[in-house]
Amino acid sequence: MSVKEQRDTGVIDKEDVRQNKPPMYNVIMINDDFTPMNFVVDVLTGIFNKSTDDANRIMLQVHKSGKGVAGTYTKDIAATKSEQAETFARNEGHPFKLTLEPV
Repeated sequence: MSVKEQRDTGVIDKEDVRQNKPPMYNVIMINDDFTPMNFVVDVLTGIFNKSTDDANRIMLQVHKSGKGVAGTYTKDIAATKSEQAETFARNEGHPFKLTLEPV
């Protein structure tokens, strides 16, 4: 069988499959006057896997500017982490809120 005949069989040697990256979302922490700063740091280290230094930096940003980015994830992961943080806060008696914003 010649090379031309092999190409005409419809067999694909390499398939060019390009997948679009999923849309990303920022998890935004909203400041309130009741949730303790150390609780916010605990959420950032425990749920969002931030280092203590990064968690403190983000917590201060939330405190000073009213909000801060806890992390950037695909929509499902962002929603899950946000729900985990709010559930933890409710269980501890804090009104802590988070929102999702598309990047």
